[in-house]
Parts: sequence; structure tokens; C-alpha cells
Amino acid sequence: MKFFIDTADLDEIREAESWGILSGVTTNPSLYAKIGGKLADFEGHMAKICELVGPDVPVSAESTAETTEDMIAEGRRLAAIAPNIVVKLPICEESLPATHQLAQEGIRVNMTLIFSATQAMLAARAGARYVSPFVGRFDDLGDTGVEHLMEITTCIKNYDWGWWADEGGCEIISASIRGPQHVVQAGLMGADIVTVPFGALKKCVHHVMTDRGLELFAADWEKVKAGA
Repeated sequence: MKFFIDTADLDEIREAESWGILSGVTTNPSLYAKIGGKLADFEGHMAKICELVGPDVPVSAESTAETTEDMIAEGRRLAAIAPNIVVKLPICEESLPATHQLAQEGIRVNMTLIFSATQAMLAARAGARYVSPFVGRFDDLGDTGVEHLMEITTCIKNYDWGWWADEGGCEIISASIRGPQHVVQAGLMGADIVTVPFGALKKCVHHVMTDRGLELFAADWEKVKAGA
């Protein structure tokens, strides 16, 4: 499974990249606002992310356009920032024809805010390179996000969607990740990718037993040094 980081923070991206595990970056308007981003600096900031991770690492930049025509125009503009930009569009009636047109032009689309298997299949058929089902938001409502992820994963993997065969087809990005258990569930369901906030990604590194073991090793080594 590939690990993407879900952030617009350059320092977080830089640290995750240094671990050698980073396969992509996803951003959205909320994440950009969180770092104090300004509208005039948005495209420049996306360019900085692309330069930081390199040309082979996909970076999702989200369009905020509301009409099909504007989504296509903004998608083209975003894709021109760098070759690894992926245009992020929310699933809706306006975005499906926009995705179809952008895919015909060779522009990759990450269709987000996916909450059902039907949405995911429509996105894949329209030409989305990635579909991003949300897991944690179901759990927030008392539902079970992993069950919906299982449905989506099964439906998408049942078919060859054709558009991006040379790149591995339509890939599933498990999104809205709250912690390590969601990462495990995504892996068990066969999601291609999990996009994780940096705080949750750090939690994946740690385990209480590992931390306790390190403490014991360090304490025992101090005894060794004391007796030298």
C-alpha cells in the first residue's frame, strides 16, 4: 500500500519525505487555510510542494470551481503548474463531465468526497485516475466507514476501467484517516493508497510496547555502562 500525506504544510511534507515512505501528497482548501495560505500564493505553494517531492510523486491540488466549464479551465491551469499535479474534484454532476474532458487531455483527476460505491464507479468510468472514499467521517456519524470502504474497493477492483491502464488503472485513496486502525483497515480492504495527516502518520510509527521496550533497553544499557 502506498502512503500519501494529507497536508499543505511544507515542513510536514519534508519530514515525511525524509522517512522514505512518501508516495504522494493530497491537499484541500481546508488544509491550505490551516497553514495561513493566501489566495494569491496558492499556485506558487503547490509548485513548492511539487518541487519538494519531485516530479514522480503525485500532488493533488483541489479545484474550487462550481461549473463544469470552470472546473475544466481551472483543472488545466492547475495541471500546468507541474507535471505531477493531480486535479482534485468533488464528486457531483458538474465534475463528472469535467473529469471526462480532463482525462481525454491526459490530465489526472482525483475525485474526492466519495461516500458510496456508486459514486466511486461513476468517477472511475468518467476517467478519474484516483477515487478518494472517506472513512473517518462515517465513523464520526456513528456509522462504520470500513464497511463502505470494503464495498468501494470490491466494486472498483472488479473491473478494468481502462483510462489509465499504463499507470495501474483507477486507484483507491482511502481518505479521512483518523489513526493507525484506519490505516490497517484500508490495508486489509486492499485500498491502493492511504492518505494520512502527519499527526496520524506519526502515531503509525509508535506502539506502547515498542516505547516500553526502548525504555528497558536504555535502562539496561545504563547498567552496562555503570559497570564498565
